[in-house]
Amino acid sequence: MEPWLERAAGLRPERVALEAPDGTRTYTELLAGARRAAGALAVHGVRPGDRVAITLPPRIAFAEALHGCLLMGAAAMPVDLRLADRERAAVLGQAADLVVDAPLEGGGPFEPGEGTLVVHTSGTTGAPRPVELTLGNVLANALGTAVALGLDREQRWLCPLPLSHVGGLMVLLRSAVYGTTAVLGPPDRDDVTLASLVPTMLSRLLDAGAPPPPRLRAVLLGGAPADRTLLARARDAGWPVAPSYGLTQTCSAATIGETGDVATCGRALPGVTVAVASDGEILVAGPSVAGGGPLATGDLGRLDARGRLVVTGRKTDTIVSGGENVAPAEVEAVLLEHPAVAEAGVFARPHPEWGEAVTARVVLRSSVTEGELREWAGERLARYKVPKTIEVAEALPRTASGKLLRRELA
Repeated sequence: MEPWLERAAGLRPERVALEAPDGTRTYTELLAGARRAAGALAVHGVRPGDRVAITLPPRIAFAEALHGCLLMGAAAMPVDLRLADRERAAVLGQAADLVVDAPLEGGGPFEPGEGTLVVHTSGTTGAPRPVELTLGNVLANALGTAVALGLDREQRWLCPLPLSHVGGLMVLLRSAVYGTTAVLGPPDRDDVTLASLVPTMLSRLLDAGAPPPPRLRAVLLGGAPADRTLLARARDAGWPVAPSYGLTQTCSAATIGETGDVATCGRALPGVTVAVASDGEILVAGPSVAGGGPLATGDLGRLDARGRLVVTGRKTDTIVSGGENVAPAEVEAVLLEHPAVAEAGVFARPHPEWGEAVTARVVLRSSVTEGELREWAGERLARYKVPKTIEVAEALPRTASGKLLRRELA
């Protein structure tokens, strides 16, 4: 497979490949830096197939190390910088032949190869697990995303996400495939044409009254479920949000919706198959899926009449209260419709009578009583779905990608 960075440097040598907080690099410059990094890895004894942990901030050196691994056939493993020491030690001890914690300099010759990526899952249901993705997986996702969102040769794709998260990492790699510009920085940049955001970032932009950038074509929204209320707020504020569904194992997005869609996550990308099993579990297969699939995602959903995916929750999150199944996401969506509620998390708490009691924890943007929220829910949900208790918190526990850590609520 032809290295994308070399192809982009040949076709668009002076095009800016990367804008980062510490400077910019054209494709010619980024390729030179990646080759130096690959040579430095070889000097350190790295061979094709070795796993290289990258513990660098989202700067130029990270991109050079990442592309250097891919050029010389190593497995690049970005590590979340926000991990506690114990968590980081567990990740590195799991699979790392070399740790890159400083810019790679002074490289020598290296033998070109075809690298891979090792990306950890978000850890919402347990310890983060490593997933190996091939360059073929990345290419398939990049091409499918270009079909879904359209490809502008002058596009500037903003990435404020952690580069240890597949959603952030794919902005760097898709841009290299396309020969366009990746922009690393905060979510309030006004000079971009595409942006990858998680729902919490979008919510904060809306709360601050931020207008969409003038050239923004679409926001690829993923990383965590987005509720209908947030999507409607974004649409009404003029933000062109395209909701998506994906996992680490699907190389980021597997489905992408049309901008302005508030009800679904859209249709599967070209070449990807999304199906729903008899028990409601979402199954995904295709060239962008690790191992090809079908992958049993652990998520629940349905397909509408147009083949668009509607995600309804996770199998392991289902609450059984008095013999009735309750989907936390449904209850959260109703609570989030209340104008005083900024965030909501619903979970099960052991109960001597009901077995599990539906319980909610909310972050408020204005004053409201528990009784008022329970009444609001009771007007919109079956009685057994109404939370027995609603607690107020200053924040809810979330992963780097904005997913709710439901297990930490209980």
